[in-house]
Amino acid sequence: SLANARCYILLLLYSLLALAEREQKFRLFVFIPPDNACNNKHLDLVFIIDSSRSVRPYDFEKVKEFILTILHFLYISSDITRVGLIQYGSTVKNEFSLKTFRRKHDVERAVRRMMHLATGTMTGLAIQYAVNIAFSESEGARPLNKNVPRIIMIVTDGRPQDPVAEVAAKARNSGILIFAIGVGRVDMNTLKSIGSEPHEEHVFLVANFSQIETLTTVFQNKLCVPHMCSIAEHGCDHFCINTPGSYVCKCKQGYILNSDQRTCSTQDLCAVEKHACEQICVNTPGSYVCQCYDGYELDEDGKKCIGNKECATAFHALDFCPASCRPIIYYCVLEHGCQHECVAADDSYYCRCHQGFILNPDKKTCRRPDYCALQDHGCQQECVSTDDSYVCRCRHGFTLNPDKRTCKRVDHCTENNHGCEQLCLNTGESYVCQCSEGYIINEDLKTCTRVDYCALSDHSCEHVCVNSETSYTCQCFEGYVLRDDGRSCKHKDICQSVDHGCEHACINTADSYACKCREGFVLREDGKTCRSK
Repeated sequence: SLANARCYILLLLYSLLALAEREQKFRLFVFIPPDNACNNKHLDLVFIIDSSRSVRPYDFEKVKEFILTILHFLYISSDITRVGLIQYGSTVKNEFSLKTFRRKHDVERAVRRMMHLATGTMTGLAIQYAVNIAFSESEGARPLNKNVPRIIMIVTDGRPQDPVAEVAAKARNSGILIFAIGVGRVDMNTLKSIGSEPHEEHVFLVANFSQIETLTTVFQNKLCVPHMCSIAEHGCDHFCINTPGSYVCKCKQGYILNSDQRTCSTQDLCAVEKHACEQICVNTPGSYVCQCYDGYELDEDGKKCIGNKECATAFHALDFCPASCRPIIYYCVLEHGCQHECVAADDSYYCRCHQGFILNPDKKTCRRPDYCALQDHGCQQECVSTDDSYVCRCRHGFTLNPDKRTCKRVDHCTENNHGCEQLCLNTGESYVCQCSEGYIINEDLKTCTRVDYCALSDHSCEHVCVNSETSYTCQCFEGYVLRDDGRSCKHKDICQSVDHGCEHACINTADSYACKCREGFVLREDGKTCRSK
């Protein structure tokens, strides 16, 4: 019935409104970056997370959510983006290194399982660990000669309990880019001493952990190669084509790019190509056709014209042809305005350009064609039109390869006397010195010193800490031996080293000593003196 139908429609409308309201609430609380938001750069990225006791458990979960959001738009693989994560309190804990995972799903699961340390705030120690260990090739960092960017993203909420300025400067000087994110009452000068310059692009401060997700878009733009056509006012008349870090405009078939490199004009194929039309060439979209003057017909070859013989042999001037033809005026003797050539037609004229030129939209003047826009030039970076062709050119910091099309980075390390003791790393404009694994760069930024792992970490050795190639070992003073824990020490002969008080004999045990009586005697309750049985 009509009443039932109305009830059904009302119920349907209420259901749709409820669904829309629920969806709107969901959108208010969950941020999901757009799919395919960018093309990932090749990079090695290490998160350094403050896990000190000042970070509340609820806020620690917010940091994990922030990391998961960043991971959403990264293409994690051994070839594109490698990710590592360390958290720190009084000590440094390596959650996973650059070599641990090759799939985004595994990285996300490891982040979700990360537990809060709730200890001190040794920020400098964490940065030093990243420089010497996390970014070593043995932990998955790609070799320096591969020129893969190395990035630290550090999140902290308080003042460090150890020096950070010097160790952060060494990290930056070694070629590592540092993003410093402060939360709450963090000293801005401390953040600036950590982050790379310019500080407005690498140092960020938010009021609380709930606001940290507002930085997601910022880091999406910094960690990705953006689609410039989608974010820039490109002004392309027809098509916008993305290129690395920029874009170029292209035109539809039958059109050419104007000198402003944005707008398009109909391509005058009659002027560009050798059309072989006997009388008139007419442009069509993407091609051309031949036509004839009045009194002529196009031959089967589509190029020549057939007409009255008397008209075809008549003198073309201000004169009349035989009665079977219309009079032809030689318009090119008039003021035609053609820059190059004037071609007379039946009742008018048209302008034509010399070889190597094309007609402008005004149909009178000529210009050289943009050979870069007319063909697939194959230039990797920039194409520059010349008088009759084009040449490929590279951006600043690159040089052209022998194939004259592709580009490679300028190798400042081979072109200059860099003076690096161990390794030289090319940067965009210059170079920096780097040290091999197990070494750190000195103040002169050229020479290297072996890493003091004993000073770097909380080794807990009771007596002596001894550096090895990639770590450290504990040793004991003379007369002592190392316990099974590898850190604490015990006397080799405790009975000889202490006043044991045993009446008869002292026997060494694993961790102490015990008194023992001679045969025929038993130990008294004091555990030292003996009596007869």
